[in-house]
Amino acid sequence: MVNAGSIDHLHFTLVVATWNREVTLALETGCVETLLANGASRKNITVVYVPGSWELISGATQALRYSDTHAVICIGAVIRGDTPHFEYICQGVTVGLAQLCATQAVPVIFGVLTVDNLQQALDRCGGIHGNKGDEAASTAIQMAMLKTAFKEPSAE
Repeated sequence: MVNAGSIDHLHFTLVVATWNREVTLALETGCVETLLANGASRKNITVVYVPGSWELISGATQALRYSDTHAVICIGAVIRGDTPHFEYICQGVTVGLAQLCATQAVPVIFGVLTVDNLQQALDRCGGIHGNKGDEAASTAIQMAMLKTAFKEPSAE
């Protein structure tokens, strides 16, 4: 569990890619369970779906623009194939989400697996390497609570 104080008032938005759904469902489940275990209110967790990891950028942008979320958690899985497509998607998603993270006041969490094969993905969504969805949720909680450390000075 994350020691972050009360988070029941915070709103979390998960943007989840449906491509490689076996993997992203397990990541999503781990993420939601960790948020709830740390005190998030189920009514304050919104899950939206996009077709693939590339679309996480647009989904996160819309979540930032049209909701009052305290953190956006992007969940996806890109598995290497036989073409350079893997590199283009991984680089584009990484750069796109990094730009959002750097330019927005609301944290954007990178919960995208970039792996060589399905087994590596399964190992990271509840297998021998844990569930990276749990880690994404813990990161989102910590980052959403961070702004409480930057309170405005009181007027005297």
